[in-house]
Amino acid sequence: MSNASPIPLSDTSFDEEVLRAAGDALASGWWSTGPRVEAFEQACAEFVGTRHAVAVSSGTAALHLALLAADCRPGDEVVVPSLTFVAAANSVRHVGAEPVFCDIRGPEDLNLDPDDVRAAITDRTRALLVLHYAGYPCDMDALRALAEEHDLVLLEDAAHALGATWRGEGCGSLGTAGCFSFFANKNLPIGEGGLVVTDDDAFAADVRLLRSHGMTTLTLDRKRGHAASYDVTSAGFNYRLDEVRAAMGTVQLRRLDGYNEARRRLVALYREGIASLDGVTMPFADPPPHATSAAHLAVALLPVGADRAAVRERMRAAGVQTSVHYPPIHTFTAYADVRGARPLPRTEGVEARLLTLPLFPHLRDDQVEAVLQALRDALV
Repeated sequence: MSNASPIPLSDTSFDEEVLRAAGDALASGWWSTGPRVEAFEQACAEFVGTRHAVAVSSGTAALHLALLAADCRPGDEVVVPSLTFVAAANSVRHVGAEPVFCDIRGPEDLNLDPDDVRAAITDRTRALLVLHYAGYPCDMDALRALAEEHDLVLLEDAAHALGATWRGEGCGSLGTAGCFSFFANKNLPIGEGGLVVTDDDAFAADVRLLRSHGMTTLTLDRKRGHAASYDVTSAGFNYRLDEVRAAMGTVQLRRLDGYNEARRRLVALYREGIASLDGVTMPFADPPPHATSAAHLAVALLPVGADRAAVRERMRAAGVQTSVHYPPIHTFTAYADVRGARPLPRTEGVEARLLTLPLFPHLRDDQVEAVLQALRDALV
């Protein structure tokens, strides 16, 4: 394996259609938010199954704007998993609220435990910000019921889950709003970018306003002659998406179902190979029949007590890139002030065992076997 081409954790691909779409956007002379962004938003709304989709500059921007539109403010609490990317908790703090970290169900299901979410709710809780970890839908029946019972805003961090479904509904459409990421390693990669989807007219209007400095009209509106000037009604941000990436995303979206199916097949190959490795497991082996995964990540759990750093180094030497999704947020220095506020035994129980294996739609079967062989050798 050492003489083979390195196998990256994630990889992008493009063809003439993607290049042509990007080139046409460049040739148009209109590079900021314009008609291609509008077309991308419409296509995304139809794909997810919502009335509105607002394209923004990143998944983090999507989270920030969704929390603002949910009226989260200083003094509020937002329940979030600790086993997620730090952008979720950072965004909560950016609106002045405090993240309250919750535990996962266990090594077989790395999504939020609804029972622990219930235990975390207080009279200060404003919203639940739930993650569909690795593209596997969390228990939205239980979380919807909790949000309704306590009159909370239910926000989906669906950065891993574009194309995943729960009872036939698209992830992102199951709460008040959903947030997606189009970062280069995501299921729909355009380099950077994000999206907020919702059925709530007022929520969508707030996100659109805040996306562009709180201005009541965009430059494109004025170019089209729809407005001569603008007012600023809120202290907004520059979170706009550009035309080139929107053009690329529109092409990639038409292919997403096929990309996700390829990911699911590759994860099944990993599961088959890992079944023969003592002490190694893959979460989400038995998902509910009414859930469809987007298979964003191929995450394994190493044997209890395994030296993950040594395993990763041996795999790296064999030409296989790995990662960890994620170091729990409550372990970071920036969140030392809330560390230990709530026990998270199941999160901490899997923390040292997590290992993310290479996964992308054009990963070859022989490369999957090479990854598995490198893992076997690294565990010896």
